[in-house]
Amino acid sequence: MQAKVSVCGSAAFWATLVLYGFSSTEPAQAAPFAYVANTDSNTVSVIDTATNAVAATIRVGKAPVAVAVCPDGTRVYVANQNDHTLSVIDTAANKTMATIPAGRFPVGVAVTPDGARVYVANFSIASQTVTVIDTAAKSLTATISVGTSPNGVAVAPDGEHAFVANAVSNTVSQIATPSNTVVGTAGVGKSPLAVAVTPDGKHVYVANAASDTVEVIDTAANSVRDAVRAGRRPVALVIMPDGDHVYVVNEFSNTVRSSPRRPTPSRARSRSARNPWASP
Repeated sequence: MQAKVSVCGSAAFWATLVLYGFSSTEPAQAAPFAYVANTDSNTVSVIDTATNAVAATIRVGKAPVAVAVCPDGTRVYVANQNDHTLSVIDTAANKTMATIPAGRFPVGVAVTPDGARVYVANFSIASQTVTVIDTAAKSLTATISVGTSPNGVAVAPDGEHAFVANAVSNTVSQIATPSNTVVGTAGVGKSPLAVAVTPDGKHVYVANAASDTVEVIDTAANSVRDAVRAGRRPVALVIMPDGDHVYVVNEFSNTVRSSPRRPTPSRARSRSARNPWASP
């Protein structure tokens, strides 16, 4: 089985890995752990990154494909594609504490900076929605219509907007989180699968799998300002906490490309295993 690596969750039919320990809000008592969604076994593995040993295995819903960790590290949210639910894991007990109905085929998940809401991208062509979960009430509070086959989702650092990559309609939807309404739609390349927001919130990077490009959206203008040639089939990307570099995973060229955000993206590449799949 292939592994899908993630640092805050996005979508597909592979396992998902989320590392907790990059944020300054990490509890002092919490060691850094990695959370791996095992799609075939309906479990999440908890890995102690200090020892690289599996510390626990947690039963979740059917076909978990995306994972996101809340900012304080106390909860992990898992999108279960085949039973259309979101599992909530208590990281202190390493147990599933709740299961919340989501939309049809949830494949992407992101948590707001205050940990109050979770945005879930539902890949179903029929529904074309993002569902919003209230983490305190553990219930669905809003359903937002977006483009066709929403896949990747990311929340801006200030929590005011969420961005959703719509894989079939070739767009990125911008959602105003206070009202949970779509306030803009930007046309991008073919089959956008992943999005990541810069630390200053001014730009969104989009991985276009069928165009072999990464595009940069100006969030104020809600339009594409630049495009960069990636490897073959870029499926995921992550922006480093200092905002200076973007790492792009290219599935068919078996590479991870590192590009400085400015002035000009480099061509530096790292060879990886065959068919890598990673997302922020």
